[in-house]
Amino acid sequence: MENDRRMAVLIDADNVSSEYIKSILNELDNHGTPTYRRIYGDWTSPQMSSWKKVLLDHSITPIQQYSNTKGKNSTDASLIIDAMDILYTGRVEGFCLVSSDSDFTRLASRLRESGMYVLGMGESKTPQAFRVACVQFKLLEALAEMDKTNSAPAGKSKSTFKAESITSETKIIEAIADIVDKSCGDDGWANLGEVGSKLSKRFTDFDTRNYGYKKLSDFVISLNKFVIELRKAPNAGGANNYIQNKK
Repeated sequence: MENDRRMAVLIDADNVSSEYIKSILNELDNHGTPTYRRIYGDWTSPQMSSWKKVLLDHSITPIQQYSNTKGKNSTDASLIIDAMDILYTGRVEGFCLVSSDSDFTRLASRLRESGMYVLGMGESKTPQAFRVACVQFKLLEALAEMDKTNSAPAGKSKSTFKAESITSETKIIEAIADIVDKSCGDDGWANLGEVGSKLSKRFTDFDTRNYGYKKLSDFVISLNKFVIELRKAPNAGGANNYIQNKK
């Protein structure tokens, strides 16, 4: 099961704000169990003070990296070396790389080549190269905003947040229509969950929360291009959401 997947969580403190720590760990619950929790940075720097306050509360191990040369990021090298060391131990099935830095693009690709599940997390400024190198990539602003929405008294399913620099709704609509055409039955209906899974494989940074929605069904309905219906699954006892292209 995905939740049983052992994960190494490696955080680049130089490129991610500490305000996202709860959202990072909450999202991890959907992907696996953190076996390693490490965060990299120069802890003698005043800029790390906000991170110092949350490390003990969340059992994250700080890895000290001195800035020996101005303009050079020793944090990147240390994180990459540790990732490869952990890979060779064979004790994890996946990695969570938390950074908004494109320098980890090759690392993500290398880990995937070794059969690892690679989850990337970063702010909206994260370059596309790093996003697509991961199996899945999550925008921290979207996760944080949805956490706020879920904890609000009203409990709305739609947040006020809408990310920038993400796959356009036009491309999403085209992809959904194509997936439905290729995976539907003779009646034209396709399982919505399967469509969502294939959509995530096409666009590694696809997440309905990026568009302000918690549920895939709510997001698809908002596109006004598809019909969703609760239908009994073939050869199964329960019912699932199915999708059909509007005619």
